[in-house]
Amino acid sequence: MRTRLIRAGRTVDERTLRIGFRTVRFDAATGFHLNDQPLKIKGTCNHQDHAGVGVAVPDALWEWRLRRLKDLGCNAIRFSHNAIATEVLDACDRMGFLVMSENRNFNTSPDYIAQLQWLVRRDRNRPSVILWSVFNEEPMQGTPAGYEMVRRMSRVVKALDESRPVTAAMNSGMFAPVNVSQAVDLVGFNYQRDQYDRFHAANPTLPMISSEDTSSFMTRGAWQTDRAAHVMASYDEEPADWGSTHRASWKSTAERPFVGGSFVWTGFDYHGEPSPFEWPSVSSYFGIMDLCGFPKMAYYLHRAQWIDDTPLLDLMPHWNWPGREGQPVKVIALTNVDTVRLLLNGTVIGEQAVDRYTMPHWQVPYAPGRLEAIGYRGGREVARSAVETTGPAVALRITPDRRAMAADGEDVQPFTIDAIDAQGRHVPTANLPVAFAATGGTIIGLGNGDPTSHEAEQGDRRDLFNGLAQVIVRAGRDARPLSLTVTSAGLRRATTTVRLLATPPRPSVPSTAATLMLQDWRQSPAFAAKPSPDIVLADNDMNSWLFVRAGEIQPAQGAGPWSVLRAKVTPRRPVRERGGKLVLQGVVGRGEVWIDGKRVGTKAGFAPGTVVVPMPAGEGERVVSVLLEGNGTQASGLGGIVFVEE
Repeated sequence: MRTRLIRAGRTVDERTLRIGFRTVRFDAATGFHLNDQPLKIKGTCNHQDHAGVGVAVPDALWEWRLRRLKDLGCNAIRFSHNAIATEVLDACDRMGFLVMSENRNFNTSPDYIAQLQWLVRRDRNRPSVILWSVFNEEPMQGTPAGYEMVRRMSRVVKALDESRPVTAAMNSGMFAPVNVSQAVDLVGFNYQRDQYDRFHAANPTLPMISSEDTSSFMTRGAWQTDRAAHVMASYDEEPADWGSTHRASWKSTAERPFVGGSFVWTGFDYHGEPSPFEWPSVSSYFGIMDLCGFPKMAYYLHRAQWIDDTPLLDLMPHWNWPGREGQPVKVIALTNVDTVRLLLNGTVIGEQAVDRYTMPHWQVPYAPGRLEAIGYRGGREVARSAVETTGPAVALRITPDRRAMAADGEDVQPFTIDAIDAQGRHVPTANLPVAFAATGGTIIGLGNGDPTSHEAEQGDRRDLFNGLAQVIVRAGRDARPLSLTVTSAGLRRATTTVRLLATPPRPSVPSTAATLMLQDWRQSPAFAAKPSPDIVLADNDMNSWLFVRAGEIQPAQGAGPWSVLRAKVTPRRPVRERGGKLVLQGVVGRGEVWIDGKRVGTKAGFAPGTVVVPMPAGEGERVVSVLLEGNGTQASGLGGIVFVEE
């Protein structure tokens, strides 16, 4: 929709807004309806970080992550637990996701109400947003005070947008005499699936949804739990104490028409909240996919449960188990067909009817070779899946997401790196170091999905983890091919090329050099003669030297023209590695600048002026001392800002 402001026949302003048309309704008996058609919400909760780039996720990588969710059969996202970037919601609008937009701050003071109003105003025109959530798991949810706060917050939302229901993600208190479920349009349940029937019976007119569930642990590509090594098997048998398996959670939602849907915790692993282990684990284990977006078993499980119109069949685990010959291996088929037949090296192991909650599974004595599953609907073969025992890794392989990118200096894409055997088969047990080199673009992030890895997430090398690694590359600005080469000792290297298409540069604000401010200083008593720059100030001395800030000049303490100003700073990494410069603006008085006991610059005149001195490279905290002499009529000091610049 384009809106133009016209004055005297001339357009003086214009706004373009993407809009969409749909109806949203939650029914207490029949669940969620989109455009008056019943639809089960098949959602995931997602944080906002990705391997290699942290929370600085480029737009193109966000769209890639959303496509991964779409391929899974996911139709809804709960962004946890704050306003997500507008570019992400732009992609949700384009791709047809349903979004629960969530407020983080459970507070009705004016400052926090203003933030809630900002959130609703910002996103109320988006077709993707179908729900406003006013909190997540707050301790006051089962109290009259909590009810009153949510009543006020709901009223604030409704004043700005009456078209969407208000919910709250509750994990307790819903049976208290007065609680927040009585102040919302839709009751959100976090991990309370055993309370669905009881609550519905007691409150038959209140719609409900699973706003958060599951929390089942898996290490991608691992099939045996080893808690000492911080490894969790991928069979969906390791739920958190407060959660349940993917199978049980979805069954609780799918079998109850009055539950509008489910948001699984989580779509992707994420840094922070390392669970179920702490250090040296550095990420969660909850994800349907790992930190890189590589699928775990839960991906294929949910895909088989959430997608109906396409026959699907995936066989797990891999079939590389040397040393376990004759020992049983649990095999599971993830499928949406009617029956599955399993064969090992051409011999039928068995055939099972499909329960899409539990999925067919067998205990198969291991023998190297080919394990194959055949899926049938109505007695007719509709799908096949196989895993084979591979040979040793002999070469590397690169799989790009796209074969063309925009040459705008901003477009990015992830490349999947794996090892293959002599027959070109993926080796799922390869764990080996790989080096990367790119031309026509820049490597901006690395990952492999290992929740215990402490390898650098930027650079030019990374280990494969259970057969996989990821390289995120940003395209250059020249319309020449982008090339990525990967190498590993003893393996055949791989190179791939992606076309870069000439693209007008995107509108941008010119970047400036990164700066680090030095605001807090200590000022010595006055000296009659020039003091030593190494004069000692004890760390616990809070009294003999003044506390001053750059930009404010304090008169000297005592008689004498000289004083010392001192500050400590740890420069950012580029300055630590390559050096930079220290800029002191508005310096009054003449004197010297010292860094770590070495003189790096001087100022000759008394009048205010700017002093620029080199900041040498080096690790750790740096001590900056400024020796200043006044002219006897005007106090000396730092009259302007002081900063370190790359």
